[in-house]
Amino acid sequence: MDGILDAAQAVFCERGYEGTVVAEVAARLGVVEGTVFKYFPTKRELLLKVLERWYVRMAGEYAHDLAGVEGAPARLRLLVWRHLRSLRENPQLCRLMFHEVRSGGDYRGSRLHQLNRRYAGLLTAVIEDGVKAGEFRRDVPAALLRDLVYGGIEHHCWNYFQGRGRLDVDAVAGQIMTLLGEGIAPRARRTV
Repeated sequence: MDGILDAAQAVFCERGYEGTVVAEVAARLGVVEGTVFKYFPTKRELLLKVLERWYVRMAGEYAHDLAGVEGAPARLRLLVWRHLRSLRENPQLCRLMFHEVRSGGDYRGSRLHQLNRRYAGLLTAVIEDGVKAGEFRRDVPAALLRDLVYGGIEHHCWNYFQGRGRLDVDAVAGQIMTLLGEGIAPRARRTV
């Protein structure tokens, strides 16, 4: 099944959702189209499984990396940087997620939606831990800050997803952290 998902990911990234034909996925594997449909009844389900696998891998990598970092500000910086890096390395998957999947009526409540919430929950937990430790202000709602970070990054990167411009992960992560540091640090100290 991984072979099907690998081939499907390549075709979806090259051709987009509308341009992808399941027969091409099968041809890359040297199998008949029916073999792909045996495991994935629709092209949409195939796309969802490709994206689910991507999310599982990202969340696992991020959780592993976070385990070695001390302090909420450093953990927040890592998540911002890793998120930007994932977007830079996978613009086609991001475009598929943002444009084709998240806007679909079958997204809310789906497994992919749950995985996305778990992924975003890593950032929420870091913020909540920072509040508890006195590293971040108590009056900043964690969910709002999470949405500002991810929504701001998505908006900032939109041209990059469309193939226009480049994305300097280090520079953007630094700029975001400078802005956040002024806004979420306890009033006595303003550095993140």
